[in-house]
Amino acid sequence: MALIKSVRGFTPEIGENCFLADNAVVIGDVKTGRDCSIWFSTVLRGDVNSIRIGNGVNIQDGSVLHTLYEKSTIEIGDHVSVGHNVTIHGATIKDYALIGMGSTILDHAVVGEGAIVAAGSLVLSNTIIEPGSIWGGVPAKFIKKVAPEQAKELNLKIAHNYLMYSDWYK
Repeated sequence: MALIKSVRGFTPEIGENCFLADNAVVIGDVKTGRDCSIWFSTVLRGDVNSIRIGNGVNIQDGSVLHTLYEKSTIEIGDHVSVGHNVTIHGATIKDYALIGMGSTILDHAVVGEGAIVAAGSLVLSNTIIEPGSIWGGVPAKFIKKVAPEQAKELNLKIAHNYLMYSDWYK
């Protein structure tokens, strides 16, 4: 069973029909929407500031979400896929975005709606990634624009697949 821990008077709130892997850790000021999946060895550490997660979000194995005390929060929109071993530290991820495996998104960065961050990328603090764009590299740079319908279709498919996968564990 996942570790859900209160801290500083904050208790995580998990939405309807969510899957939390047995060794997932959710601490403090964390709120998820419905139909989310928090996968194996993932840590959502809302001990120093808030983490807000929309509907249909999947946060894959080994990812860590954390913030800066009194300085940054995490806001994740709907139908976002956060790949394996991603670190998100105090950033905003808009609806239908895809964060590739092994990426790091730093404080006050904003990943726009339908944007894709390529695997292994480092998105520096205060970076603004335009909606419907692909960024990659260390540090991450603009690669190209993608048609909004294409990005939404790809990202929604991944999010829906993870909802299906999570049903296998319930």
